[in-house]
Amino acid sequence: MAPYETDDSAKAGEAEDVRAGRRKAARYVVPVTVVGVAAATIGLVPAFAGSGDPDLPKISAQELIEKIAASDVQQVSGTVKISTDLGLPDLGGLESSLGSGGAGKPSGGDGGSTAEPSSKLLELASGTHTVRVAADGPDKQKLSLLDKASEYSVIRNGDEVWAYDSKSNEVFHTTAAADGKEQKHDQEKGQEKGQEKGQKSDKGLPEDAPATPQKLAEEALKAVDDTTSVTVDGTAQVAGRDAYKLLIKPKESGSTVGAVSIAVDAKTGLPLKFTLTPASGGAAVVDAGFTQVDFAKPSASTFDFTPPKGAKVTEGDELKDQGKHAKQEKPARSGEDHGKGLEGGGPKTIGEGWSTIAEFDMGGKGVPSGDNSAVDGFLNSLGDKVSGKFGSGTVFKTRLINVLITDDGKAYAGAVTKDALVKAANAAK
Repeated sequence: MAPYETDDSAKAGEAEDVRAGRRKAARYVVPVTVVGVAAATIGLVPAFAGSGDPDLPKISAQELIEKIAASDVQQVSGTVKISTDLGLPDLGGLESSLGSGGAGKPSGGDGGSTAEPSSKLLELASGTHTVRVAADGPDKQKLSLLDKASEYSVIRNGDEVWAYDSKSNEVFHTTAAADGKEQKHDQEKGQEKGQEKGQKSDKGLPEDAPATPQKLAEEALKAVDDTTSVTVDGTAQVAGRDAYKLLIKPKESGSTVGAVSIAVDAKTGLPLKFTLTPASGGAAVVDAGFTQVDFAKPSASTFDFTPPKGAKVTEGDELKDQGKHAKQEKPARSGEDHGKGLEGGGPKTIGEGWSTIAEFDMGGKGVPSGDNSAVDGFLNSLGDKVSGKFGSGTVFKTRLINVLITDDGKAYAGAVTKDALVKAANAAK
């Protein structure tokens, strides 16, 4: 057995311990950005190369998961480099064709704002980006997405949330008080449970965007179950910090996930780096890690924001009101136009663990075509025609998530292979 390896199949009791640790981690591991975004063994070597492996005390996978769960980082600042490669074609031409790429044009449509976070942070879904993060407790957080000639920032200071896009000189403003009631209740419940274990649950790091290793690690740990191998794969040094490497791999074939590696700070238990590589091999699908990190208290001025002179300011409440008004004016569509699996209760699920497939009913509508040649070309570049007991359909591929849409309006999606989707569609007939 390797010095840091834990045999996850040795004893059923030990596996249960890992699952219990995972449940605690899913409850207590800190989400990591202001608003509300894994590595085959060979791929792990270049991901951590050149750092020199520190000599740290031995630790088991269960102990390392517990260390993550018990992490209580309240103040942090640093720079994160995130690279995402889903294997998608260039979206530039498609955006132009749809009229959504004009300079200074609101991405949210009429009355929208280029500074609105939910659309702006979608940029993190492809390419390589540099992100600065800072946090001082649960109510002071900042994330900045840096570009060559511009910067986009989201700042939370108390109940005030500001987002600023320097390229368009637009500001988005909302308050966290109303939207945070449920979250606060969840935090209080978590804190009560944490106190029972001698832990704190409100770690105070930024929340909800997929830009940093902590949020990605949280999602990966939620997937740990009986279908997963969890081991400690040695040590590394990330952003000048000594770290353990937690390795998570699906046990069974059929998943497009090769493995997930999480570098965990040996002192604080904070995830510092996250790498996901596909079962097909090659470059990582997601590689996010701190290049610089500091656990000192950030300056109070870090979280101050005043809209620049001449900036267009959009209030979040105004957009909500516009959305409600649009829904009232929009004619109701018949049930045939709605995907049954997209309403009331959500999709059905097939299988378990990393090979889980979600099944949707799209109301008899297959793959759209004919409305826009650019959209048709984009869809064709992703799709493979398939057939079986279900009839015929198209599998849309990325390096991680694949989706089968049948011509009779069913959809099957998951981090699984094309063959797994076809098998699930056949079995559903």
